[in-house]
Amino acid sequence: MSEQEQVRPDNHFEVGILVARRRLRGPWATHAWLPVAALPAAPPVAAWTRLSETEEEAVFYAGAYDVLLHPAETSHYRDNLVSGRPSLWVALRKLGEDAYEIAAVTADPYEGEAMAEGIGEIVEAVPMPTESQGILLAFFEAFHVERKFEKRKRDRADPEALARGGRGRGE
Repeated sequence: MSEQEQVRPDNHFEVGILVARRRLRGPWATHAWLPVAALPAAPPVAAWTRLSETEEEAVFYAGAYDVLLHPAETSHYRDNLVSGRPSLWVALRKLGEDAYEIAAVTADPYEGEAMAEGIGEIVEAVPMPTESQGILLAFFEAFHVERKFEKRKRDRADPEALARGGRGRGE
């Protein structure tokens, strides 16, 4: 293995996702499912193992998810890390009555926002584990390239073309 390969940061990290089933007091639903936490690693228990239960809430280990990191999104990861509350966005997809799966987990806040606009999935931002923040920061430092914003200049319009009803010269 070359020296470059040894220092190359991970482009993914695994997290364990905790989901709560919370009791509701409304007339239309008795409970709601909600992602509540991410663990820095998957614990040695089966997916959907009940971890705790009170009268108001039951917490389940929903399973593990491998979060992939992309070099083109490093500025998004930076925005997440400096936000004051680094988060992971967790999407749950309903499979059936009280049956869900982890549809996606992302560290990109803009992708998380886009997931939340969809219909049919439950999306929630949960605190990012400190270990995951370290992996994300190392990935950012290795791959981020600051790009200078340059405003493009528009072509000048031909007012004569507008008068003729054409798009440009010769029409």
